[in-house]
Amino acid sequence: MSAVIIDFFVLTGFLGSGKTSLLRDVLGAETASDTAVIVNEAGEVGLDGVLLRESGDDLPMAMLSNGCVCCQVGSDLAFTIDRLIMTPRPAGLPPLRRIILETSGLSMPGPVLRQLATLAEHRMRVAVIATYDLTRGLAVAEFEEAAAQWAAAHRIVATKADLVPDTLIEAPVSIAQLNPVAEAIATVDRTAAVSAAFAPLAASLPSREVALERRAAHPRLALCLVRPRGEIAYADLAGWLDNVAGALGERLLRIKGLVRVHEAPRPLLVESVGTMFSPPRQLTAEKPPAPFLVVIARDIDRAELEQVAPTGLFTFSWRASESGVAPRGIRAEWVT
Repeated sequence: MSAVIIDFFVLTGFLGSGKTSLLRDVLGAETASDTAVIVNEAGEVGLDGVLLRESGDDLPMAMLSNGCVCCQVGSDLAFTIDRLIMTPRPAGLPPLRRIILETSGLSMPGPVLRQLATLAEHRMRVAVIATYDLTRGLAVAEFEEAAAQWAAAHRIVATKADLVPDTLIEAPVSIAQLNPVAEAIATVDRTAAVSAAFAPLAASLPSREVALERRAAHPRLALCLVRPRGEIAYADLAGWLDNVAGALGERLLRIKGLVRVHEAPRPLLVESVGTMFSPPRQLTAEKPPAPFLVVIARDIDRAELEQVAPTGLFTFSWRASESGVAPRGIRAEWVT
């Protein structure tokens, strides 16, 4: 078990969206000596300045000249991470404080996070960082993988700003159409973008009340603001969340928000990526926003969510089609 809390970042994004360029910037930073990077193929990130390459039986590793450790993911991701954490650090280097996993462009974050659930003993703070390609914008939202990556993200980084700088001003608005609870990072300053993207993640929510002021980015993507009618029993909340996951399955992309329950003095932070839920915990902020849940789902009939038992706990505000459903393969108009 690590003596320090490690920030674990899942770097995701659709094909060609700039993930590897972002990762190269991390590797080139002077502060990378406390960082380990896991990539699908080590050659993708250009391991310049390699001092040492170890040919271990299961975990090929490379030590860069700035102290950053880079390795190639093996068949078992959890084993790879455990080896990275447990391997003694070379003399003169700081303790390992950050691990970045670069996923493939077609990877879904949910299965990756499920593998991390077996590593609770290492006290990692896990965050998903997604890239938003400014040259393609919302055009790739039609791909299920891209929608799942954006919906899972804690932070979404606008990339390729040097190619289309005029699109930066609208990037936060577009990102909010994909995931209104994600932090949008949109700047032409690459150093500032990298620093913000991979800064330690605080357990926080937006300081103001979340409002779905714009339509969703694609007809198959639904955004729903769910408001508790009041304090509810924890068992009812747990049952509702479990039933939502069961009813929607892989179409459920994200849930995040606050709910007040009878059994706790402070609001509970509720969060899921896909159907994998983090343990609810009490929010410590002095002035939390009003209780709410944001549900991001794909191909959903609004009745599926509104009729989930136990009913009557919440009110629902949708950004969906007039009929409340965006069937597979059928384009629908979304209300604003």
